[in-house]
Amino acid sequence: MKSKRIIFFVLSVFILSSFKEDSIKIYHNGWIDFNKNGVKDVYEDSKANINDRVTNLVSLMNINEKTCQMATLYGFARVLEDELPTLEWKNRVWKDGIANIDEHLNTIWNQEKTHTSLSYPYSTHAEAINKVQKWFVEETRLGIPVDFTNEGVHGLCHKKATSLPAPIGIGSTWNKKLVHKAGTIVGREAKALGYTNIYAPILDVARDQRWGRVLECYGEEPFHIAEMGKQMVLGIQSQGVASILKHFAVYSIPKGARDGDARTDPHVAPREMHQLHLYPFKRVIKETKPMGIMSSYNDYDGVPVTASSYFLTELLREKYGFNGYVVSDSEAVEYVSEKHHVAKDYKEAVRQVVEAGLNVRTTFRTPESFIEPLRALIHEGKISMKTLDLRVAEVLKVKFRLGLFDNPYVENPKESDKLVHTKADEDFSKQINRESLVLLKNENNLLPLNVNTYKNILVTGPLADEVSFTYSRYGPASNPSTSVYQGIKNYVKDRAYVSYVKGCDVVDANWPESEIIPIPLSKEEEKSIAQAVEQAKKSDIIIAVVGEGDEQVGETKSRTSLGLSGRQFQLVQALYKTGKPVVLVLINGQPLTINWENKFLPAILEAWFPSASAGEIIAGTLFGDYNPGGKLSVTFPKSVGQIPINFPYKPGSHAGQPGKGPNGSGNTRVLGALYPFGYGLSYTSFKYNNLLVKQKTKNSQSNIEVSFDIKNTGEIAGDEVVQLYLKDKVSSVTTYESQLRGFERVHLLPGEIKTIHFVLKPEDLEILDKNMNWTVEPGTFEVLIGSSSVDIRLKEEFNVF
Repeated sequence: MKSKRIIFFVLSVFILSSFKEDSIKIYHNGWIDFNKNGVKDVYEDSKANINDRVTNLVSLMNINEKTCQMATLYGFARVLEDELPTLEWKNRVWKDGIANIDEHLNTIWNQEKTHTSLSYPYSTHAEAINKVQKWFVEETRLGIPVDFTNEGVHGLCHKKATSLPAPIGIGSTWNKKLVHKAGTIVGREAKALGYTNIYAPILDVARDQRWGRVLECYGEEPFHIAEMGKQMVLGIQSQGVASILKHFAVYSIPKGARDGDARTDPHVAPREMHQLHLYPFKRVIKETKPMGIMSSYNDYDGVPVTASSYFLTELLREKYGFNGYVVSDSEAVEYVSEKHHVAKDYKEAVRQVVEAGLNVRTTFRTPESFIEPLRALIHEGKISMKTLDLRVAEVLKVKFRLGLFDNPYVENPKESDKLVHTKADEDFSKQINRESLVLLKNENNLLPLNVNTYKNILVTGPLADEVSFTYSRYGPASNPSTSVYQGIKNYVKDRAYVSYVKGCDVVDANWPESEIIPIPLSKEEEKSIAQAVEQAKKSDIIIAVVGEGDEQVGETKSRTSLGLSGRQFQLVQALYKTGKPVVLVLINGQPLTINWENKFLPAILEAWFPSASAGEIIAGTLFGDYNPGGKLSVTFPKSVGQIPINFPYKPGSHAGQPGKGPNGSGNTRVLGALYPFGYGLSYTSFKYNNLLVKQKTKNSQSNIEVSFDIKNTGEIAGDEVVQLYLKDKVSSVTTYESQLRGFERVHLLPGEIKTIHFVLKPEDLEILDKNMNWTVEPGTFEVLIGSSSVDIRLKEEFNVF
């Protein structure tokens, strides 16, 4: 009670010092008179049950106020024209309130129109958000606070917030504790800046490597995604901020990976949908109770997800127990009529999505564009008041859970300057960057490089002195970034001479047509590559930084080829011909078909899209200050002609071709992955021993304990990601060859041995049987322990009766 009194006292002092005299009357000791009637209504009573508060508030609302709680107002320079409230706001639809305001005053790095002086310093932003919130509390009839939303998939999308690597890099850490810490940082920074709801994590299962948003996913395997996503949600929501999962559902596998103007027709069978694409959502919802879900704009089997009561009501709420509110992805409502053509017009689309279970329409259009047709549908009797009240109640319940009706403001804006992007946060950013690196090849232990051995170092490639990939539409803006070239120069200092030649651009003038039609190099391209070769001949070692830029990957961008784009391959080949050792550093957002590079170059380091400290952490890793221990969370194909090729997979689906028998006609296609799921090398080596599988009973509902030893058999400390796979030997339906069911990132000193423990629960053994029921069938199971999905070191069987 004492702590509560202190909070209310601080709140009162803040209000008295910030608000005008005639507005103080609504602020009382321990409660706020939101509806300005001089009475503490149930919804204003912090001691009342949340459900009672919601019911009371809904009973006081008119149709205009209810419909306003079902739309997003996009923030400054997207839809909202003003940074702070104006008199004109009294003439706009949000005079009756609004569900949420998205990305207000956050500053997006590559959208100059969003840049504002109110985003930084942090305290300035917190004060600005308070002023906006104050308007809604004081100037609307019922004073319903706003839920301020923002993106946060790899660091909060705000100017100078803590920078994190792209989600595919976060997924490559396989470090659950690290991901939880990342979530707490995103949540803490959001809370300090006035954001109350964060669009993260992305739980899409990236099964097609050509898809442009692979870099925004944790990977391709549902158990791995669920484990990482769970930790991110727990971290974010531990700070009193809501987490919104996206994109629900079956969003990440459009036909042929075609995104952009397509966004339809995912080719996924029902059982596969539940076992792969819905699995992370089901688990994260049940285990973390997230407060939000974003519905996707694709269809499934001809029905738009955002207009599907099966997805938004039956699955989400009735089966998974989701208890938050559902927002639409941009244009998901509009697509129901404009793209999917299952509604005769937009107004009918609005009716369908509201009936299906959508709570809040979110897109880059005015809120009036949704609220006005919604009101018309209600007046025409095409949407019932019962449905409207239910949708609104689900939004309000989240606002009550967030404490917005008890403390709607950032309590101490000045404190924000101490809470966002601290020195400890910056150190963490570097650590998660390091752990995201994956060593793909290291022939004859070329890496780590000895700085005293190489006196002339060439750093080349179109991404060697570039930093644009360290920023993102969905991440922080304006943090100082270090390129790989600058990072190596800073590391080496005066111990060696470091030169730089760009060599070529990321893409050529004819790209992407040049991916399917070979076009001779221009004179300028030949000259640029020749300059790099000339410098390479004078150097002792070459560090080539190649891959993809921010213009080649991301939302609405998918690729036809996965080879190095533009003239990068020709540059790499020319460098190799000099006879000097070439270390390839990959900056990319999706797996690349680097077959020639893997065969001929001695060392390859996968860096994905790192954050602002890119140059520093890559340089330190190349020269041995850090031993890379990340593992791939996506399969690298050898050719796009192999796609789909990913993990897990059904028996025989990745098989070869018969060499004998009536159909033995010889080899006609390339087989196998370039790098499999879970793959990653180290500067040291590890040995696995002593696998034990213990069952208290052989009953299908018993837990199974698994333990084994892992030893660092090398000469330097390093991390190993130990992986547990489970194989169902015989089942009533065809199951996957094996499935990931446990993993742990382990740090080991030279010679150190640790015993690792896993517990398999009944749900880890479940399959969807013939009748589409989740069940544990009796039979024999095999535990597989290894360093990747194919590098299995230990095996043991057990039986379930």
